Amino acid sequence: MYAFTFEAPASTSAAAQLIAQGGKLLAGGQSLLPSMRLRLSNPEKIVDLNGVAEIAGICRDGNAIVIGAMTRHMDVAGSQDVKTSIPGLADLAAHIGDRQVRARGTLGGSVANNDPAACYPSAVLGLGATVITNRRQIAADDFFVGMYTTALEEGEIITAIRFPIPQRAAYMKFKQAASRFALVGVFVAQTDSGVRVAITGAASSVFRHPGLEAALNQSFTPAAAAAVKIDANDLNGDIHASAAYRAHLISVQTQRAVQRMLATP
Repeated sequence: MYAFTFEAPASTSAAAQLIAQGGKLLAGGQSLLPSMRLRLSNPEKIVDLNGVAEIAGICRDGNAIVIGAMTRHMDVAGSQDVKTSIPGLADLAAHIGDRQVRARGTLGGSVANNDPAACYPSAVLGLGATVITNRRQIAADDFFVGMYTTALEEGEIITAIRFPIPQRAAYMKFKQAASRFALVGVFVAQTDSGVRVAITGAASSVFRHPGLEAALNQSFTPAAAAAVKIDANDLNGDIHASAAYRAHLISVQTQRAVQRMLATP
């Protein structure tokens, strides 16, 4: 690693002042620290959010679950509020990486990083969540811009994410065996405004699939999902899977998610 200074603020406002001076935020460190070890990132100042207690924790607020940005994956997976209200989200968190990653990784860090194969962005987009920052609130449909790119502005810090409680939801992930990231992950939610289908791992950023949403709004069955043709033209192809195979996985994982939701009382 390169030399850097280390700051540990106790509040969001103090953290914001430090990043205004050129600091780089550290949440769970699951992406930043490996990139620093490989010398792909060279921040001169690290601003550690682990001491900012005000942006951690889980609570139910009306018909929504609000999760602080510094909440660990393992805490989301184990939360009784999440398991009762949005079991698909708890299940997603329970299968991120391995136990060590789940013990350190955070919701806010994952969403801010917007890795093309990360799991949480599909839940945020699939549930129509709201990203709350130290400056404003951003709808999920406006938040994810592109590969490793979001609507966050310079100096903006995610403080929490508000997840509306759906009628039902499920996440199905086909894992890349070595990294445990999603080769393709599909989050399906039945919400008050209709079905939402969000896909991760298949393109340069998480995205919704209008064709699958339209079909499932007409008939919420695996057969309806299977009848939708998935266009591979804009999907990723690499050493792990071709674009055509990812298109096939989108269909299969959507069918499985629907089947799981129909089997849930």
